[in-house]
Amino acid sequence: MAARHPGALACVLLLVPPLAGASDADLLAFGEKGYVTSYLDNDLFGGTDRNYTNGVRFSWISENRELDEVGPVQRRLRRLTGDPESAKLFRRVTGFDDPSAINYNTGLSLTQLMFTPEDLTDPEQPVGQRRYAGWLGLGFSLHAKDDEILNSVEFILGITGEPSLAQESQNLIHDLRNFDKFAGWQAQIPTEVTADLSFVQKRRADFLPERRLGFRVDGLTEWGVRLGSFRTSANVGGFFRIGLNLPPDFSDPRLSANAYSHRYFDDGGGYDGPWSVYGLFGATGRAVAFDATLDGPLFEDFDTGNNREPWVGEVFVGFGVRYRIAELSYVHTWRTREYSEQQDDYADFGSLALRIRI
Repeated sequence: MAARHPGALACVLLLVPPLAGASDADLLAFGEKGYVTSYLDNDLFGGTDRNYTNGVRFSWISENRELDEVGPVQRRLRRLTGDPESAKLFRRVTGFDDPSAINYNTGLSLTQLMFTPEDLTDPEQPVGQRRYAGWLGLGFSLHAKDDEILNSVEFILGITGEPSLAQESQNLIHDLRNFDKFAGWQAQIPTEVTADLSFVQKRRADFLPERRLGFRVDGLTEWGVRLGSFRTSANVGGFFRIGLNLPPDFSDPRLSANAYSHRYFDDGGGYDGPWSVYGLFGATGRAVAFDATLDGPLFEDFDTGNNREPWVGEVFVGFGVRYRIAELSYVHTWRTREYSEQQDDYADFGSLALRIRI
């Protein structure tokens, strides 16, 4: 079977060879200073157990680094960050006004996504329901930022099917909580290695920067593009935060392709006191050209029984608390249909995130 979008795949495959020469700086950097973040998405927060049913992500991002300290995999991503060594198009789009003010961070991530139908008792794939699917991905990222703009580029090497360990992960949780197990995992999408390249730009805006009595209002706008054999899509959105002692940052409140904790590592500027509390709300729109969990593997003729929706929207609200080096947040998301056979007009799920500075 021919590739369904070979141009996108060619872009990401150019980055595969450096993985063979990944250094200790790429793979074993978790002992360095930075932020460790764990994300958990689950639809049980919305009282269901179907469709996008669970997502887990562990991410680590370094403190500010010099470019000669960047590992070889992330170094290959530099020309897409919008810095002075980037391609001219990226420099025009991303808008860094002062190249000397750019700081760099490197990141690593491990993500697992899980999708199931509603009927857990059928040993075969239930007709008209979401196809069983699992995906496991390892990400290498480079981030360039100043006080107002963050550009994040991540290369993600993953795998679908049984090696994603989605069935084992779900069975473990269902055993611990004494839930019935899903009986049809043998019908999940086949095994295929995936390679994806993701770019996200975020821009900060302070709406109440004077921080009267510790009160602050800020927001982030975001747009991004993902090309690859697991997912090809584009998105635009943003969110507002309202809180007390709110530190300025670019952190992701939810699990996403570039979900990291982005803070200032120099002098701790903007941290008013040892604690923070805040609320947030936002929205995102996404155009989806390919999704392996709904379209089937890129290089195999496999019918998932689902017809992907090309446009997906979502709104979300949440809150968070911070005390010194730790922060905990919860966000609830309502997402429109992702495939035409989906019975509900929307799906909802909750996202927990725990961030710790090390």
